[in-house]
Order: sequence, then C-alpha cells, then structure tokens
Amino acid sequence: MAKAKTHMNLAFIGHVDHGKSTLVGHLLLLEGAIAEQQLDEGEDKFRFVMDKLGEERERGVTIDLAHAKFETQKYEYTVVDCPGHRDFVKNMITGASQADAAVLVVAANDGIMPQTKEHIFLSRTLGINQLIIAINKMDVIDYDEAKFNELKEELGKLISTVGFKPSEVPFIPVSAFEGDNITEKSSNTPWYKGNTLIQELDALDEPDKPVNLPLRLPVQDVYSITGVGTVPVGRVETGVLHTAENIAFEPAGVTGEVKSIEMHHETLEEAVPGDNVGFNVRGVGKNDIKRGDVAGTTKNPPSVAKEFKAQVVVLQHPGVITVGYTPVFHAHTAQVACTFLSLDVKLDPATGQPKEENPDFLKTGDAALVTIKPTKPMVIENIKEIPHMGRFAIRDMGQTVAAGMCIDITQAK
Repeated sequence: MAKAKTHMNLAFIGHVDHGKSTLVGHLLLLEGAIAEQQLDEGEDKFRFVMDKLGEERERGVTIDLAHAKFETQKYEYTVVDCPGHRDFVKNMITGASQADAAVLVVAANDGIMPQTKEHIFLSRTLGINQLIIAINKMDVIDYDEAKFNELKEELGKLISTVGFKPSEVPFIPVSAFEGDNITEKSSNTPWYKGNTLIQELDALDEPDKPVNLPLRLPVQDVYSITGVGTVPVGRVETGVLHTAENIAFEPAGVTGEVKSIEMHHETLEEAVPGDNVGFNVRGVGKNDIKRGDVAGTTKNPPSVAKEFKAQVVVLQHPGVITVGYTPVFHAHTAQVACTFLSLDVKLDPATGQPKEENPDFLKTGDAALVTIKPTKPMVIENIKEIPHMGRFAIRDMGQTVAAGMCIDITQAK
C-alpha cells in the first residue's frame, strides 16, 4: 500500500525543566494521538505520557522506535526524542542526527540556560536546518508581550551565531500546560500575529530523501523474536532497504538476507530514508550484531575506519584538548572511544580558513582539522559522500565537549 503522508522526524530540544514533555504530551492530546484517559491527574499529567510510551515499546513485537506519533493535515510526525530520558544530551546526539526539524522549547520565566545553548549548537552540527522556537510558560509571566520580545531578541542573537537566520525562524508564545497557541490561536496573546505550533510544523519543508545514496541503516537495538528470528531495529538514513536483499553489518563483519521489513505494525517491501523499521535477517544471530553496527548492501558495505580526518569545533571544554586525548565519540548509534592522533590545522571558526599549523592544543571555541583513531572498529562515512553518516559529537565528563564531521577515511582492511 502507498504511504499517503510524508513522514517527518521531529526533535524537541531545550533545557530540562522548560516543559518539553508537557508540550509534547499536550500536542499529542490535542491532535488525538492519545486519549485523555492516558493522562495522570495533576501538575505533571502530560509528562508521564512520554514515559509510558517508552514502556509500551518493551512489550510489542514490532519495535517502533517512535516514542510518539501524531498526524496533521500535511505530515505524519514521529517525535524522535523522548524528553523524559535520564541522559538527554546523549539521546539528543543520536536523536538529533535523525531529526528533520527541531522544536526548541525555552521557558519564558527562565530564559536561555547553558543547556539551551548546547542543544542549539548540537542540532546545527548534526545537520538540522529547520528550527521552530516555542517560548513556553507564557502563563507564568502573565502573557507579557515585552518579556516575550526581549527573550525573542536574545534567542535571535544566539541562533544566528550557528547560522540560523532569526527572520526565518518562527518564535511562538505558548503555554504547554494551558494549551495556548499549540493548535489554536490563544485569546491570551492578542498581540501575537503569527501561526500556531501546528501551523508552523506543517509549514516545514519536506525532508530530502537520499534514496540514491548507498544503503546505510544504523542499528539501534537487536531483538530475538520467537517464531521470527533476529530482528534489528533502526532508521534508514540513506538508500533503500529491500526484502530478499543481502546485507552486511559493519564493523561486526556479518552478512545475511532480509526476509521481512516492518514499520508501525505494517509489512513493507522496502524502507526508505526516514523510516524507523524492524527487519528480520536470516543468517544473523542476535549476538552477532549490536547497537552501533551499521547495515549496508554486501555490494557497498559501510566504511570501517582505522583512522579518519575530521573537522571539529570545541563547544565547551574545562581544559585543553591535546594529542593523545581519548574521549567518547557518538556517531549515528555508535559510541566509541577515539584518540586524537594529531592536531593538524587550527581554523578560524567564523570563516573556516586555516589559522595555525599543528597547534599544541585546542580550547573552547576553537575549530580545527584533526586526525582521529578509534580504539575499536567503528563505521563512519566521509561527509561529502554520505553526509548523514559523517557527523559526530564528542562527550567527556558528562557533557558534550565538541562536535564535528569526518572529511577523510583510512579504511580498516
């Protein structure tokens, strides 16, 4: 059967207490994706919706990575970030690399927090080009227009530092709890002349479908289902996954045949970029592959890097980065400790032009070309060839210290 609506993956980003869960919960309720009965009573009634959906996934046979889905007149949306998660930034890294657009939630009474900044930098580095800003908790500041405009201006300056044009980004005054300007214009903000959140979501551009690139499907989980067999689950990043096709998983180095593909409890003949699918593979055991492996065709398998050259930006580091530094790299669904083998060229962060050859160290705010060696085999692709598989974030000490992209690979033989 034909899929009617274009599918969009949406990340909700922003500081932990700024109301992301409540906004997602209320949006799902208003769009009919959940029933009132699923809500808990009291203050946090929307927040628990997201946590409950996470548990449901554990029980189902078709594993749908979507934490939540809703439809509008134009698109079918999957919320790819479950805001209730403990380690949100780690999720944000794997989640945002899969999002077609992001909704940044900023509380009007709190303003810009360090996490707000981190999420904006990350989403941009991970390739999100479409952004909507929801200025939340307007009810807490009595729907004050002046406060809204002040925060809008500050946020405008912040997003322009990473290349978003404030004039092209909608800023919407919302109350996630009361429901203002989510699906209907609110009488509490008569001064606001723009669209509701739903209208702005439907105004997003359709995501590009990189169907002509080689197949790349990072594995998020692997299940063993009685009567079916091994079922890896993940999102097609590029190319097309077909049934009866021979595929290779790297760096696991195993191959098998795709027997069936399922999405949202429906059987598909093929899966295209953006589809979150579970697929049964003959000839591959549950323990042969794991999260972080990537599936490609046997004719054009994923690249396993022995070393790679990268362009990185240091977002925040308490000290300095020198040769030998070995933090954890998050690329697609993989997390691999990697060592900085050499710092090759320091770049001017604003222009990207070379500034200094072989610098001794890198600090917060620096951009550079570096050579990296993974401590164990990992799949990464040249950003010019398969952009969706070429980005990564670098984490250390519980925070994201840098982000970057792969520009050249020495393949492991």
